[in-house]
Amino acid sequence: MSSRHTKRSTNAPTRIVLFNKPYDVLTQFTDQEGRETLKSYIPIKDIYAAGRLDRDSEGLLVLTNDGKLQHRLADPKNKTSKTYWVQVEGDISDEAIIALRNGVELKDGMTAPAQVERINEPSLWPRNPPVRFRKNIPTSWLSMTITEGRNRQVRRMTAHVGFPTLRLVRYRIGNWTIDGIPNGQYVDISAPSKKI
Repeated sequence: MSSRHTKRSTNAPTRIVLFNKPYDVLTQFTDQEGRETLKSYIPIKDIYAAGRLDRDSEGLLVLTNDGKLQHRLADPKNKTSKTYWVQVEGDISDEAIIALRNGVELKDGMTAPAQVERINEPSLWPRNPPVRFRKNIPTSWLSMTITEGRNRQVRRMTAHVGFPTLRLVRYRIGNWTIDGIPNGQYVDISAPSKKI
């Protein structure tokens, strides 16, 4: 079965679901290779992910039946801001943070400037499997906000400045966050009176 997108009929109300995606889950409902998908977590038909979140990343995923909303959130031209909590290997330097803030040169061109701050380790669910740490090498946590949607962009940016990403959690998309949504759970924020 394919997970092809179907157009929402004009009388079907907009459905918006916020999902806190676990590690190692694909952001689609079917997979020919038998890997874990959204189907294991979300029993709602005819909604699709607005944008991607890599299998090895965690956190906020917005799903909707509204093609225009999906396009608005996913299309890089619309510059929807997204905030990630990023655990990197090493005690990240001020120079590396400044470079990330200014934008770095990747193979597909210069990135736009990012908002980057050091943060204390956030209170998160345990990852399964756990992140593999190297003994005697510290780690740092960053909050990174970007407005582009390049493939694996945050990971490529931190690697470029010499601090590989160990764990990546998307905290925010636009005005939506994972606050109050346990990992592996979803919240339907569609208007309660609008049933499909």
